Amino acid sequence: MNIQEFDFHSDLLKAILWQYENADKLKALAHLKAAYFHQSTVSFWQNWYRDVFNIDTANDFGLSVWSRILDVPLGIDIPPSDKNKIGFGFGKKKTNFKANFRRNADYTLSLTLDQKRMLVRMRYFNLTQSPTVTNINEFLKRFFWREDSKVFVLDPFDMTYMYYVFNFNPDERLRLLLENFDLMPRPSGVGVKYRIITKKAFGYGQYRKNFLKSNFGE
Repeated sequence: MNIQEFDFHSDLLKAILWQYENADKLKALAHLKAAYFHQSTVSFWQNWYRDVFNIDTANDFGLSVWSRILDVPLGIDIPPSDKNKIGFGFGKKKTNFKANFRRNADYTLSLTLDQKRMLVRMRYFNLTQSPTVTNINEFLKRFFWREDSKVFVLDPFDMTYMYYVFNFNPDERLRLLLENFDLMPRPSGVGVKYRIITKKAFGYGQYRKNFLKSNFGE
């Protein structure tokens, strides 16, 4: 639903009774109250819709709210380096190089705003939509397609895997999500595999379907 479909305005001036039409001071006070209402209420809800409710425009705070609601992490936990690694330094127990050129604790890798938005979208889809091929492909077309760069899903109808086929090489930001989050839509109990086919398929007819399994691509 678009924000324009909501009407947050309230004409406070209608509350003035006809007996007070000539009460200039009272009308001036009502105008001030109406202006305050617009600033403190109307603007608040418009900003809330833009920054929180609408996933397409939500900021970091809004996406963090969605992550709590949908129970999806917006970062990648990185474990510490190998604790058995030999230290490097001088002196007793090499204390002068305490850092030992490794991490001693876990840390969380931050994601970009677009990556967080994609995670929230995928999680939301998984919770609200049936994972049919038609629904998934509509989702992919809306959020993954970029001009000639497209991705679609194939179902071999054996309840083993859903195949996500890319006709482009995913960039590092997308690969990071695919490799670290199990959120690509598919039916329960069905796995996911990825195919990257950057060469044109060889065959006849629309989409060259007759040679789909032997397209001489990668």
